[in-house]
Amino acid sequence: MFLMDFSLPKLWDAISGNIATVAIFVAIIVAVFLFAYWFEKIINRADERVEKKNFRIHRITIIAMLSAVAVILNLFSFPLWFAPGFYKIDFSELPILVGAFALGPVAGTTIEAIKILLNLVINGTSTAFIGEIANFVVGCAFVIPAAIVYYHKRTKKGALVALSLGTVVNLVVSCLMNAFVLIPVYGDMFHMDVIGAGTAVNSLITNMTTFILLAVAPFNLLKAVSVSVITALIYKPISRLITQVKDKQG
Repeated sequence: MFLMDFSLPKLWDAISGNIATVAIFVAIIVAVFLFAYWFEKIINRADERVEKKNFRIHRITIIAMLSAVAVILNLFSFPLWFAPGFYKIDFSELPILVGAFALGPVAGTTIEAIKILLNLVINGTSTAFIGEIANFVVGCAFVIPAAIVYYHKRTKKGALVALSLGTVVNLVVSCLMNAFVLIPVYGDMFHMDVIGAGTAVNSLITNMTTFILLAVAPFNLLKAVSVSVITALIYKPISRLITQVKDKQG
């Protein structure tokens, strides 16, 4: 409660001072949600096994539970040896991917958005919402492609293809976001030599290209692969629990 009381005023100040950025953030969330919803509707029409009532009580319950787990996991992060200390890995995408596999890309997008928004309430923002926008986009770049594939083809092969596609899309988007948004903005906003911070941990990092190839790409690849492997191991037992909740409430 202390964190929330402390951060809400700071969050309001940040919102008041960055109305345009907040509007962009909201627009991106809406656009990504509509994109996921459009694909899910297409899949629903092509697959009669999928329920047409997308927002029953069991879905809301599961989304709320997985969102809470994602927020908690997001609080526990740690740096890796090959990237600057401000790059910290966490496993908050794990419950998001599980939810997206079980309930579809719309649910995954919803959980991702809730995680980001609740983290803003708890911790506020130190990046004028730029970091939160990037986290949302990069997270959805992993979850949505994987969910679309698996939502359509619920087999082991489909899961492998889904996780592989999500990893590739996530890697490409994260590299582009860092190269053209995050690193330039952070450098200007905090007067930080981001490339120099990379050189301090790896002497081979000397410019933007080597920073992306030797720090950003392996960081995001390791995170996506780790989340994919864990999801592959735990999804089936968790999906049975989700089904039980559905049956009890349905």
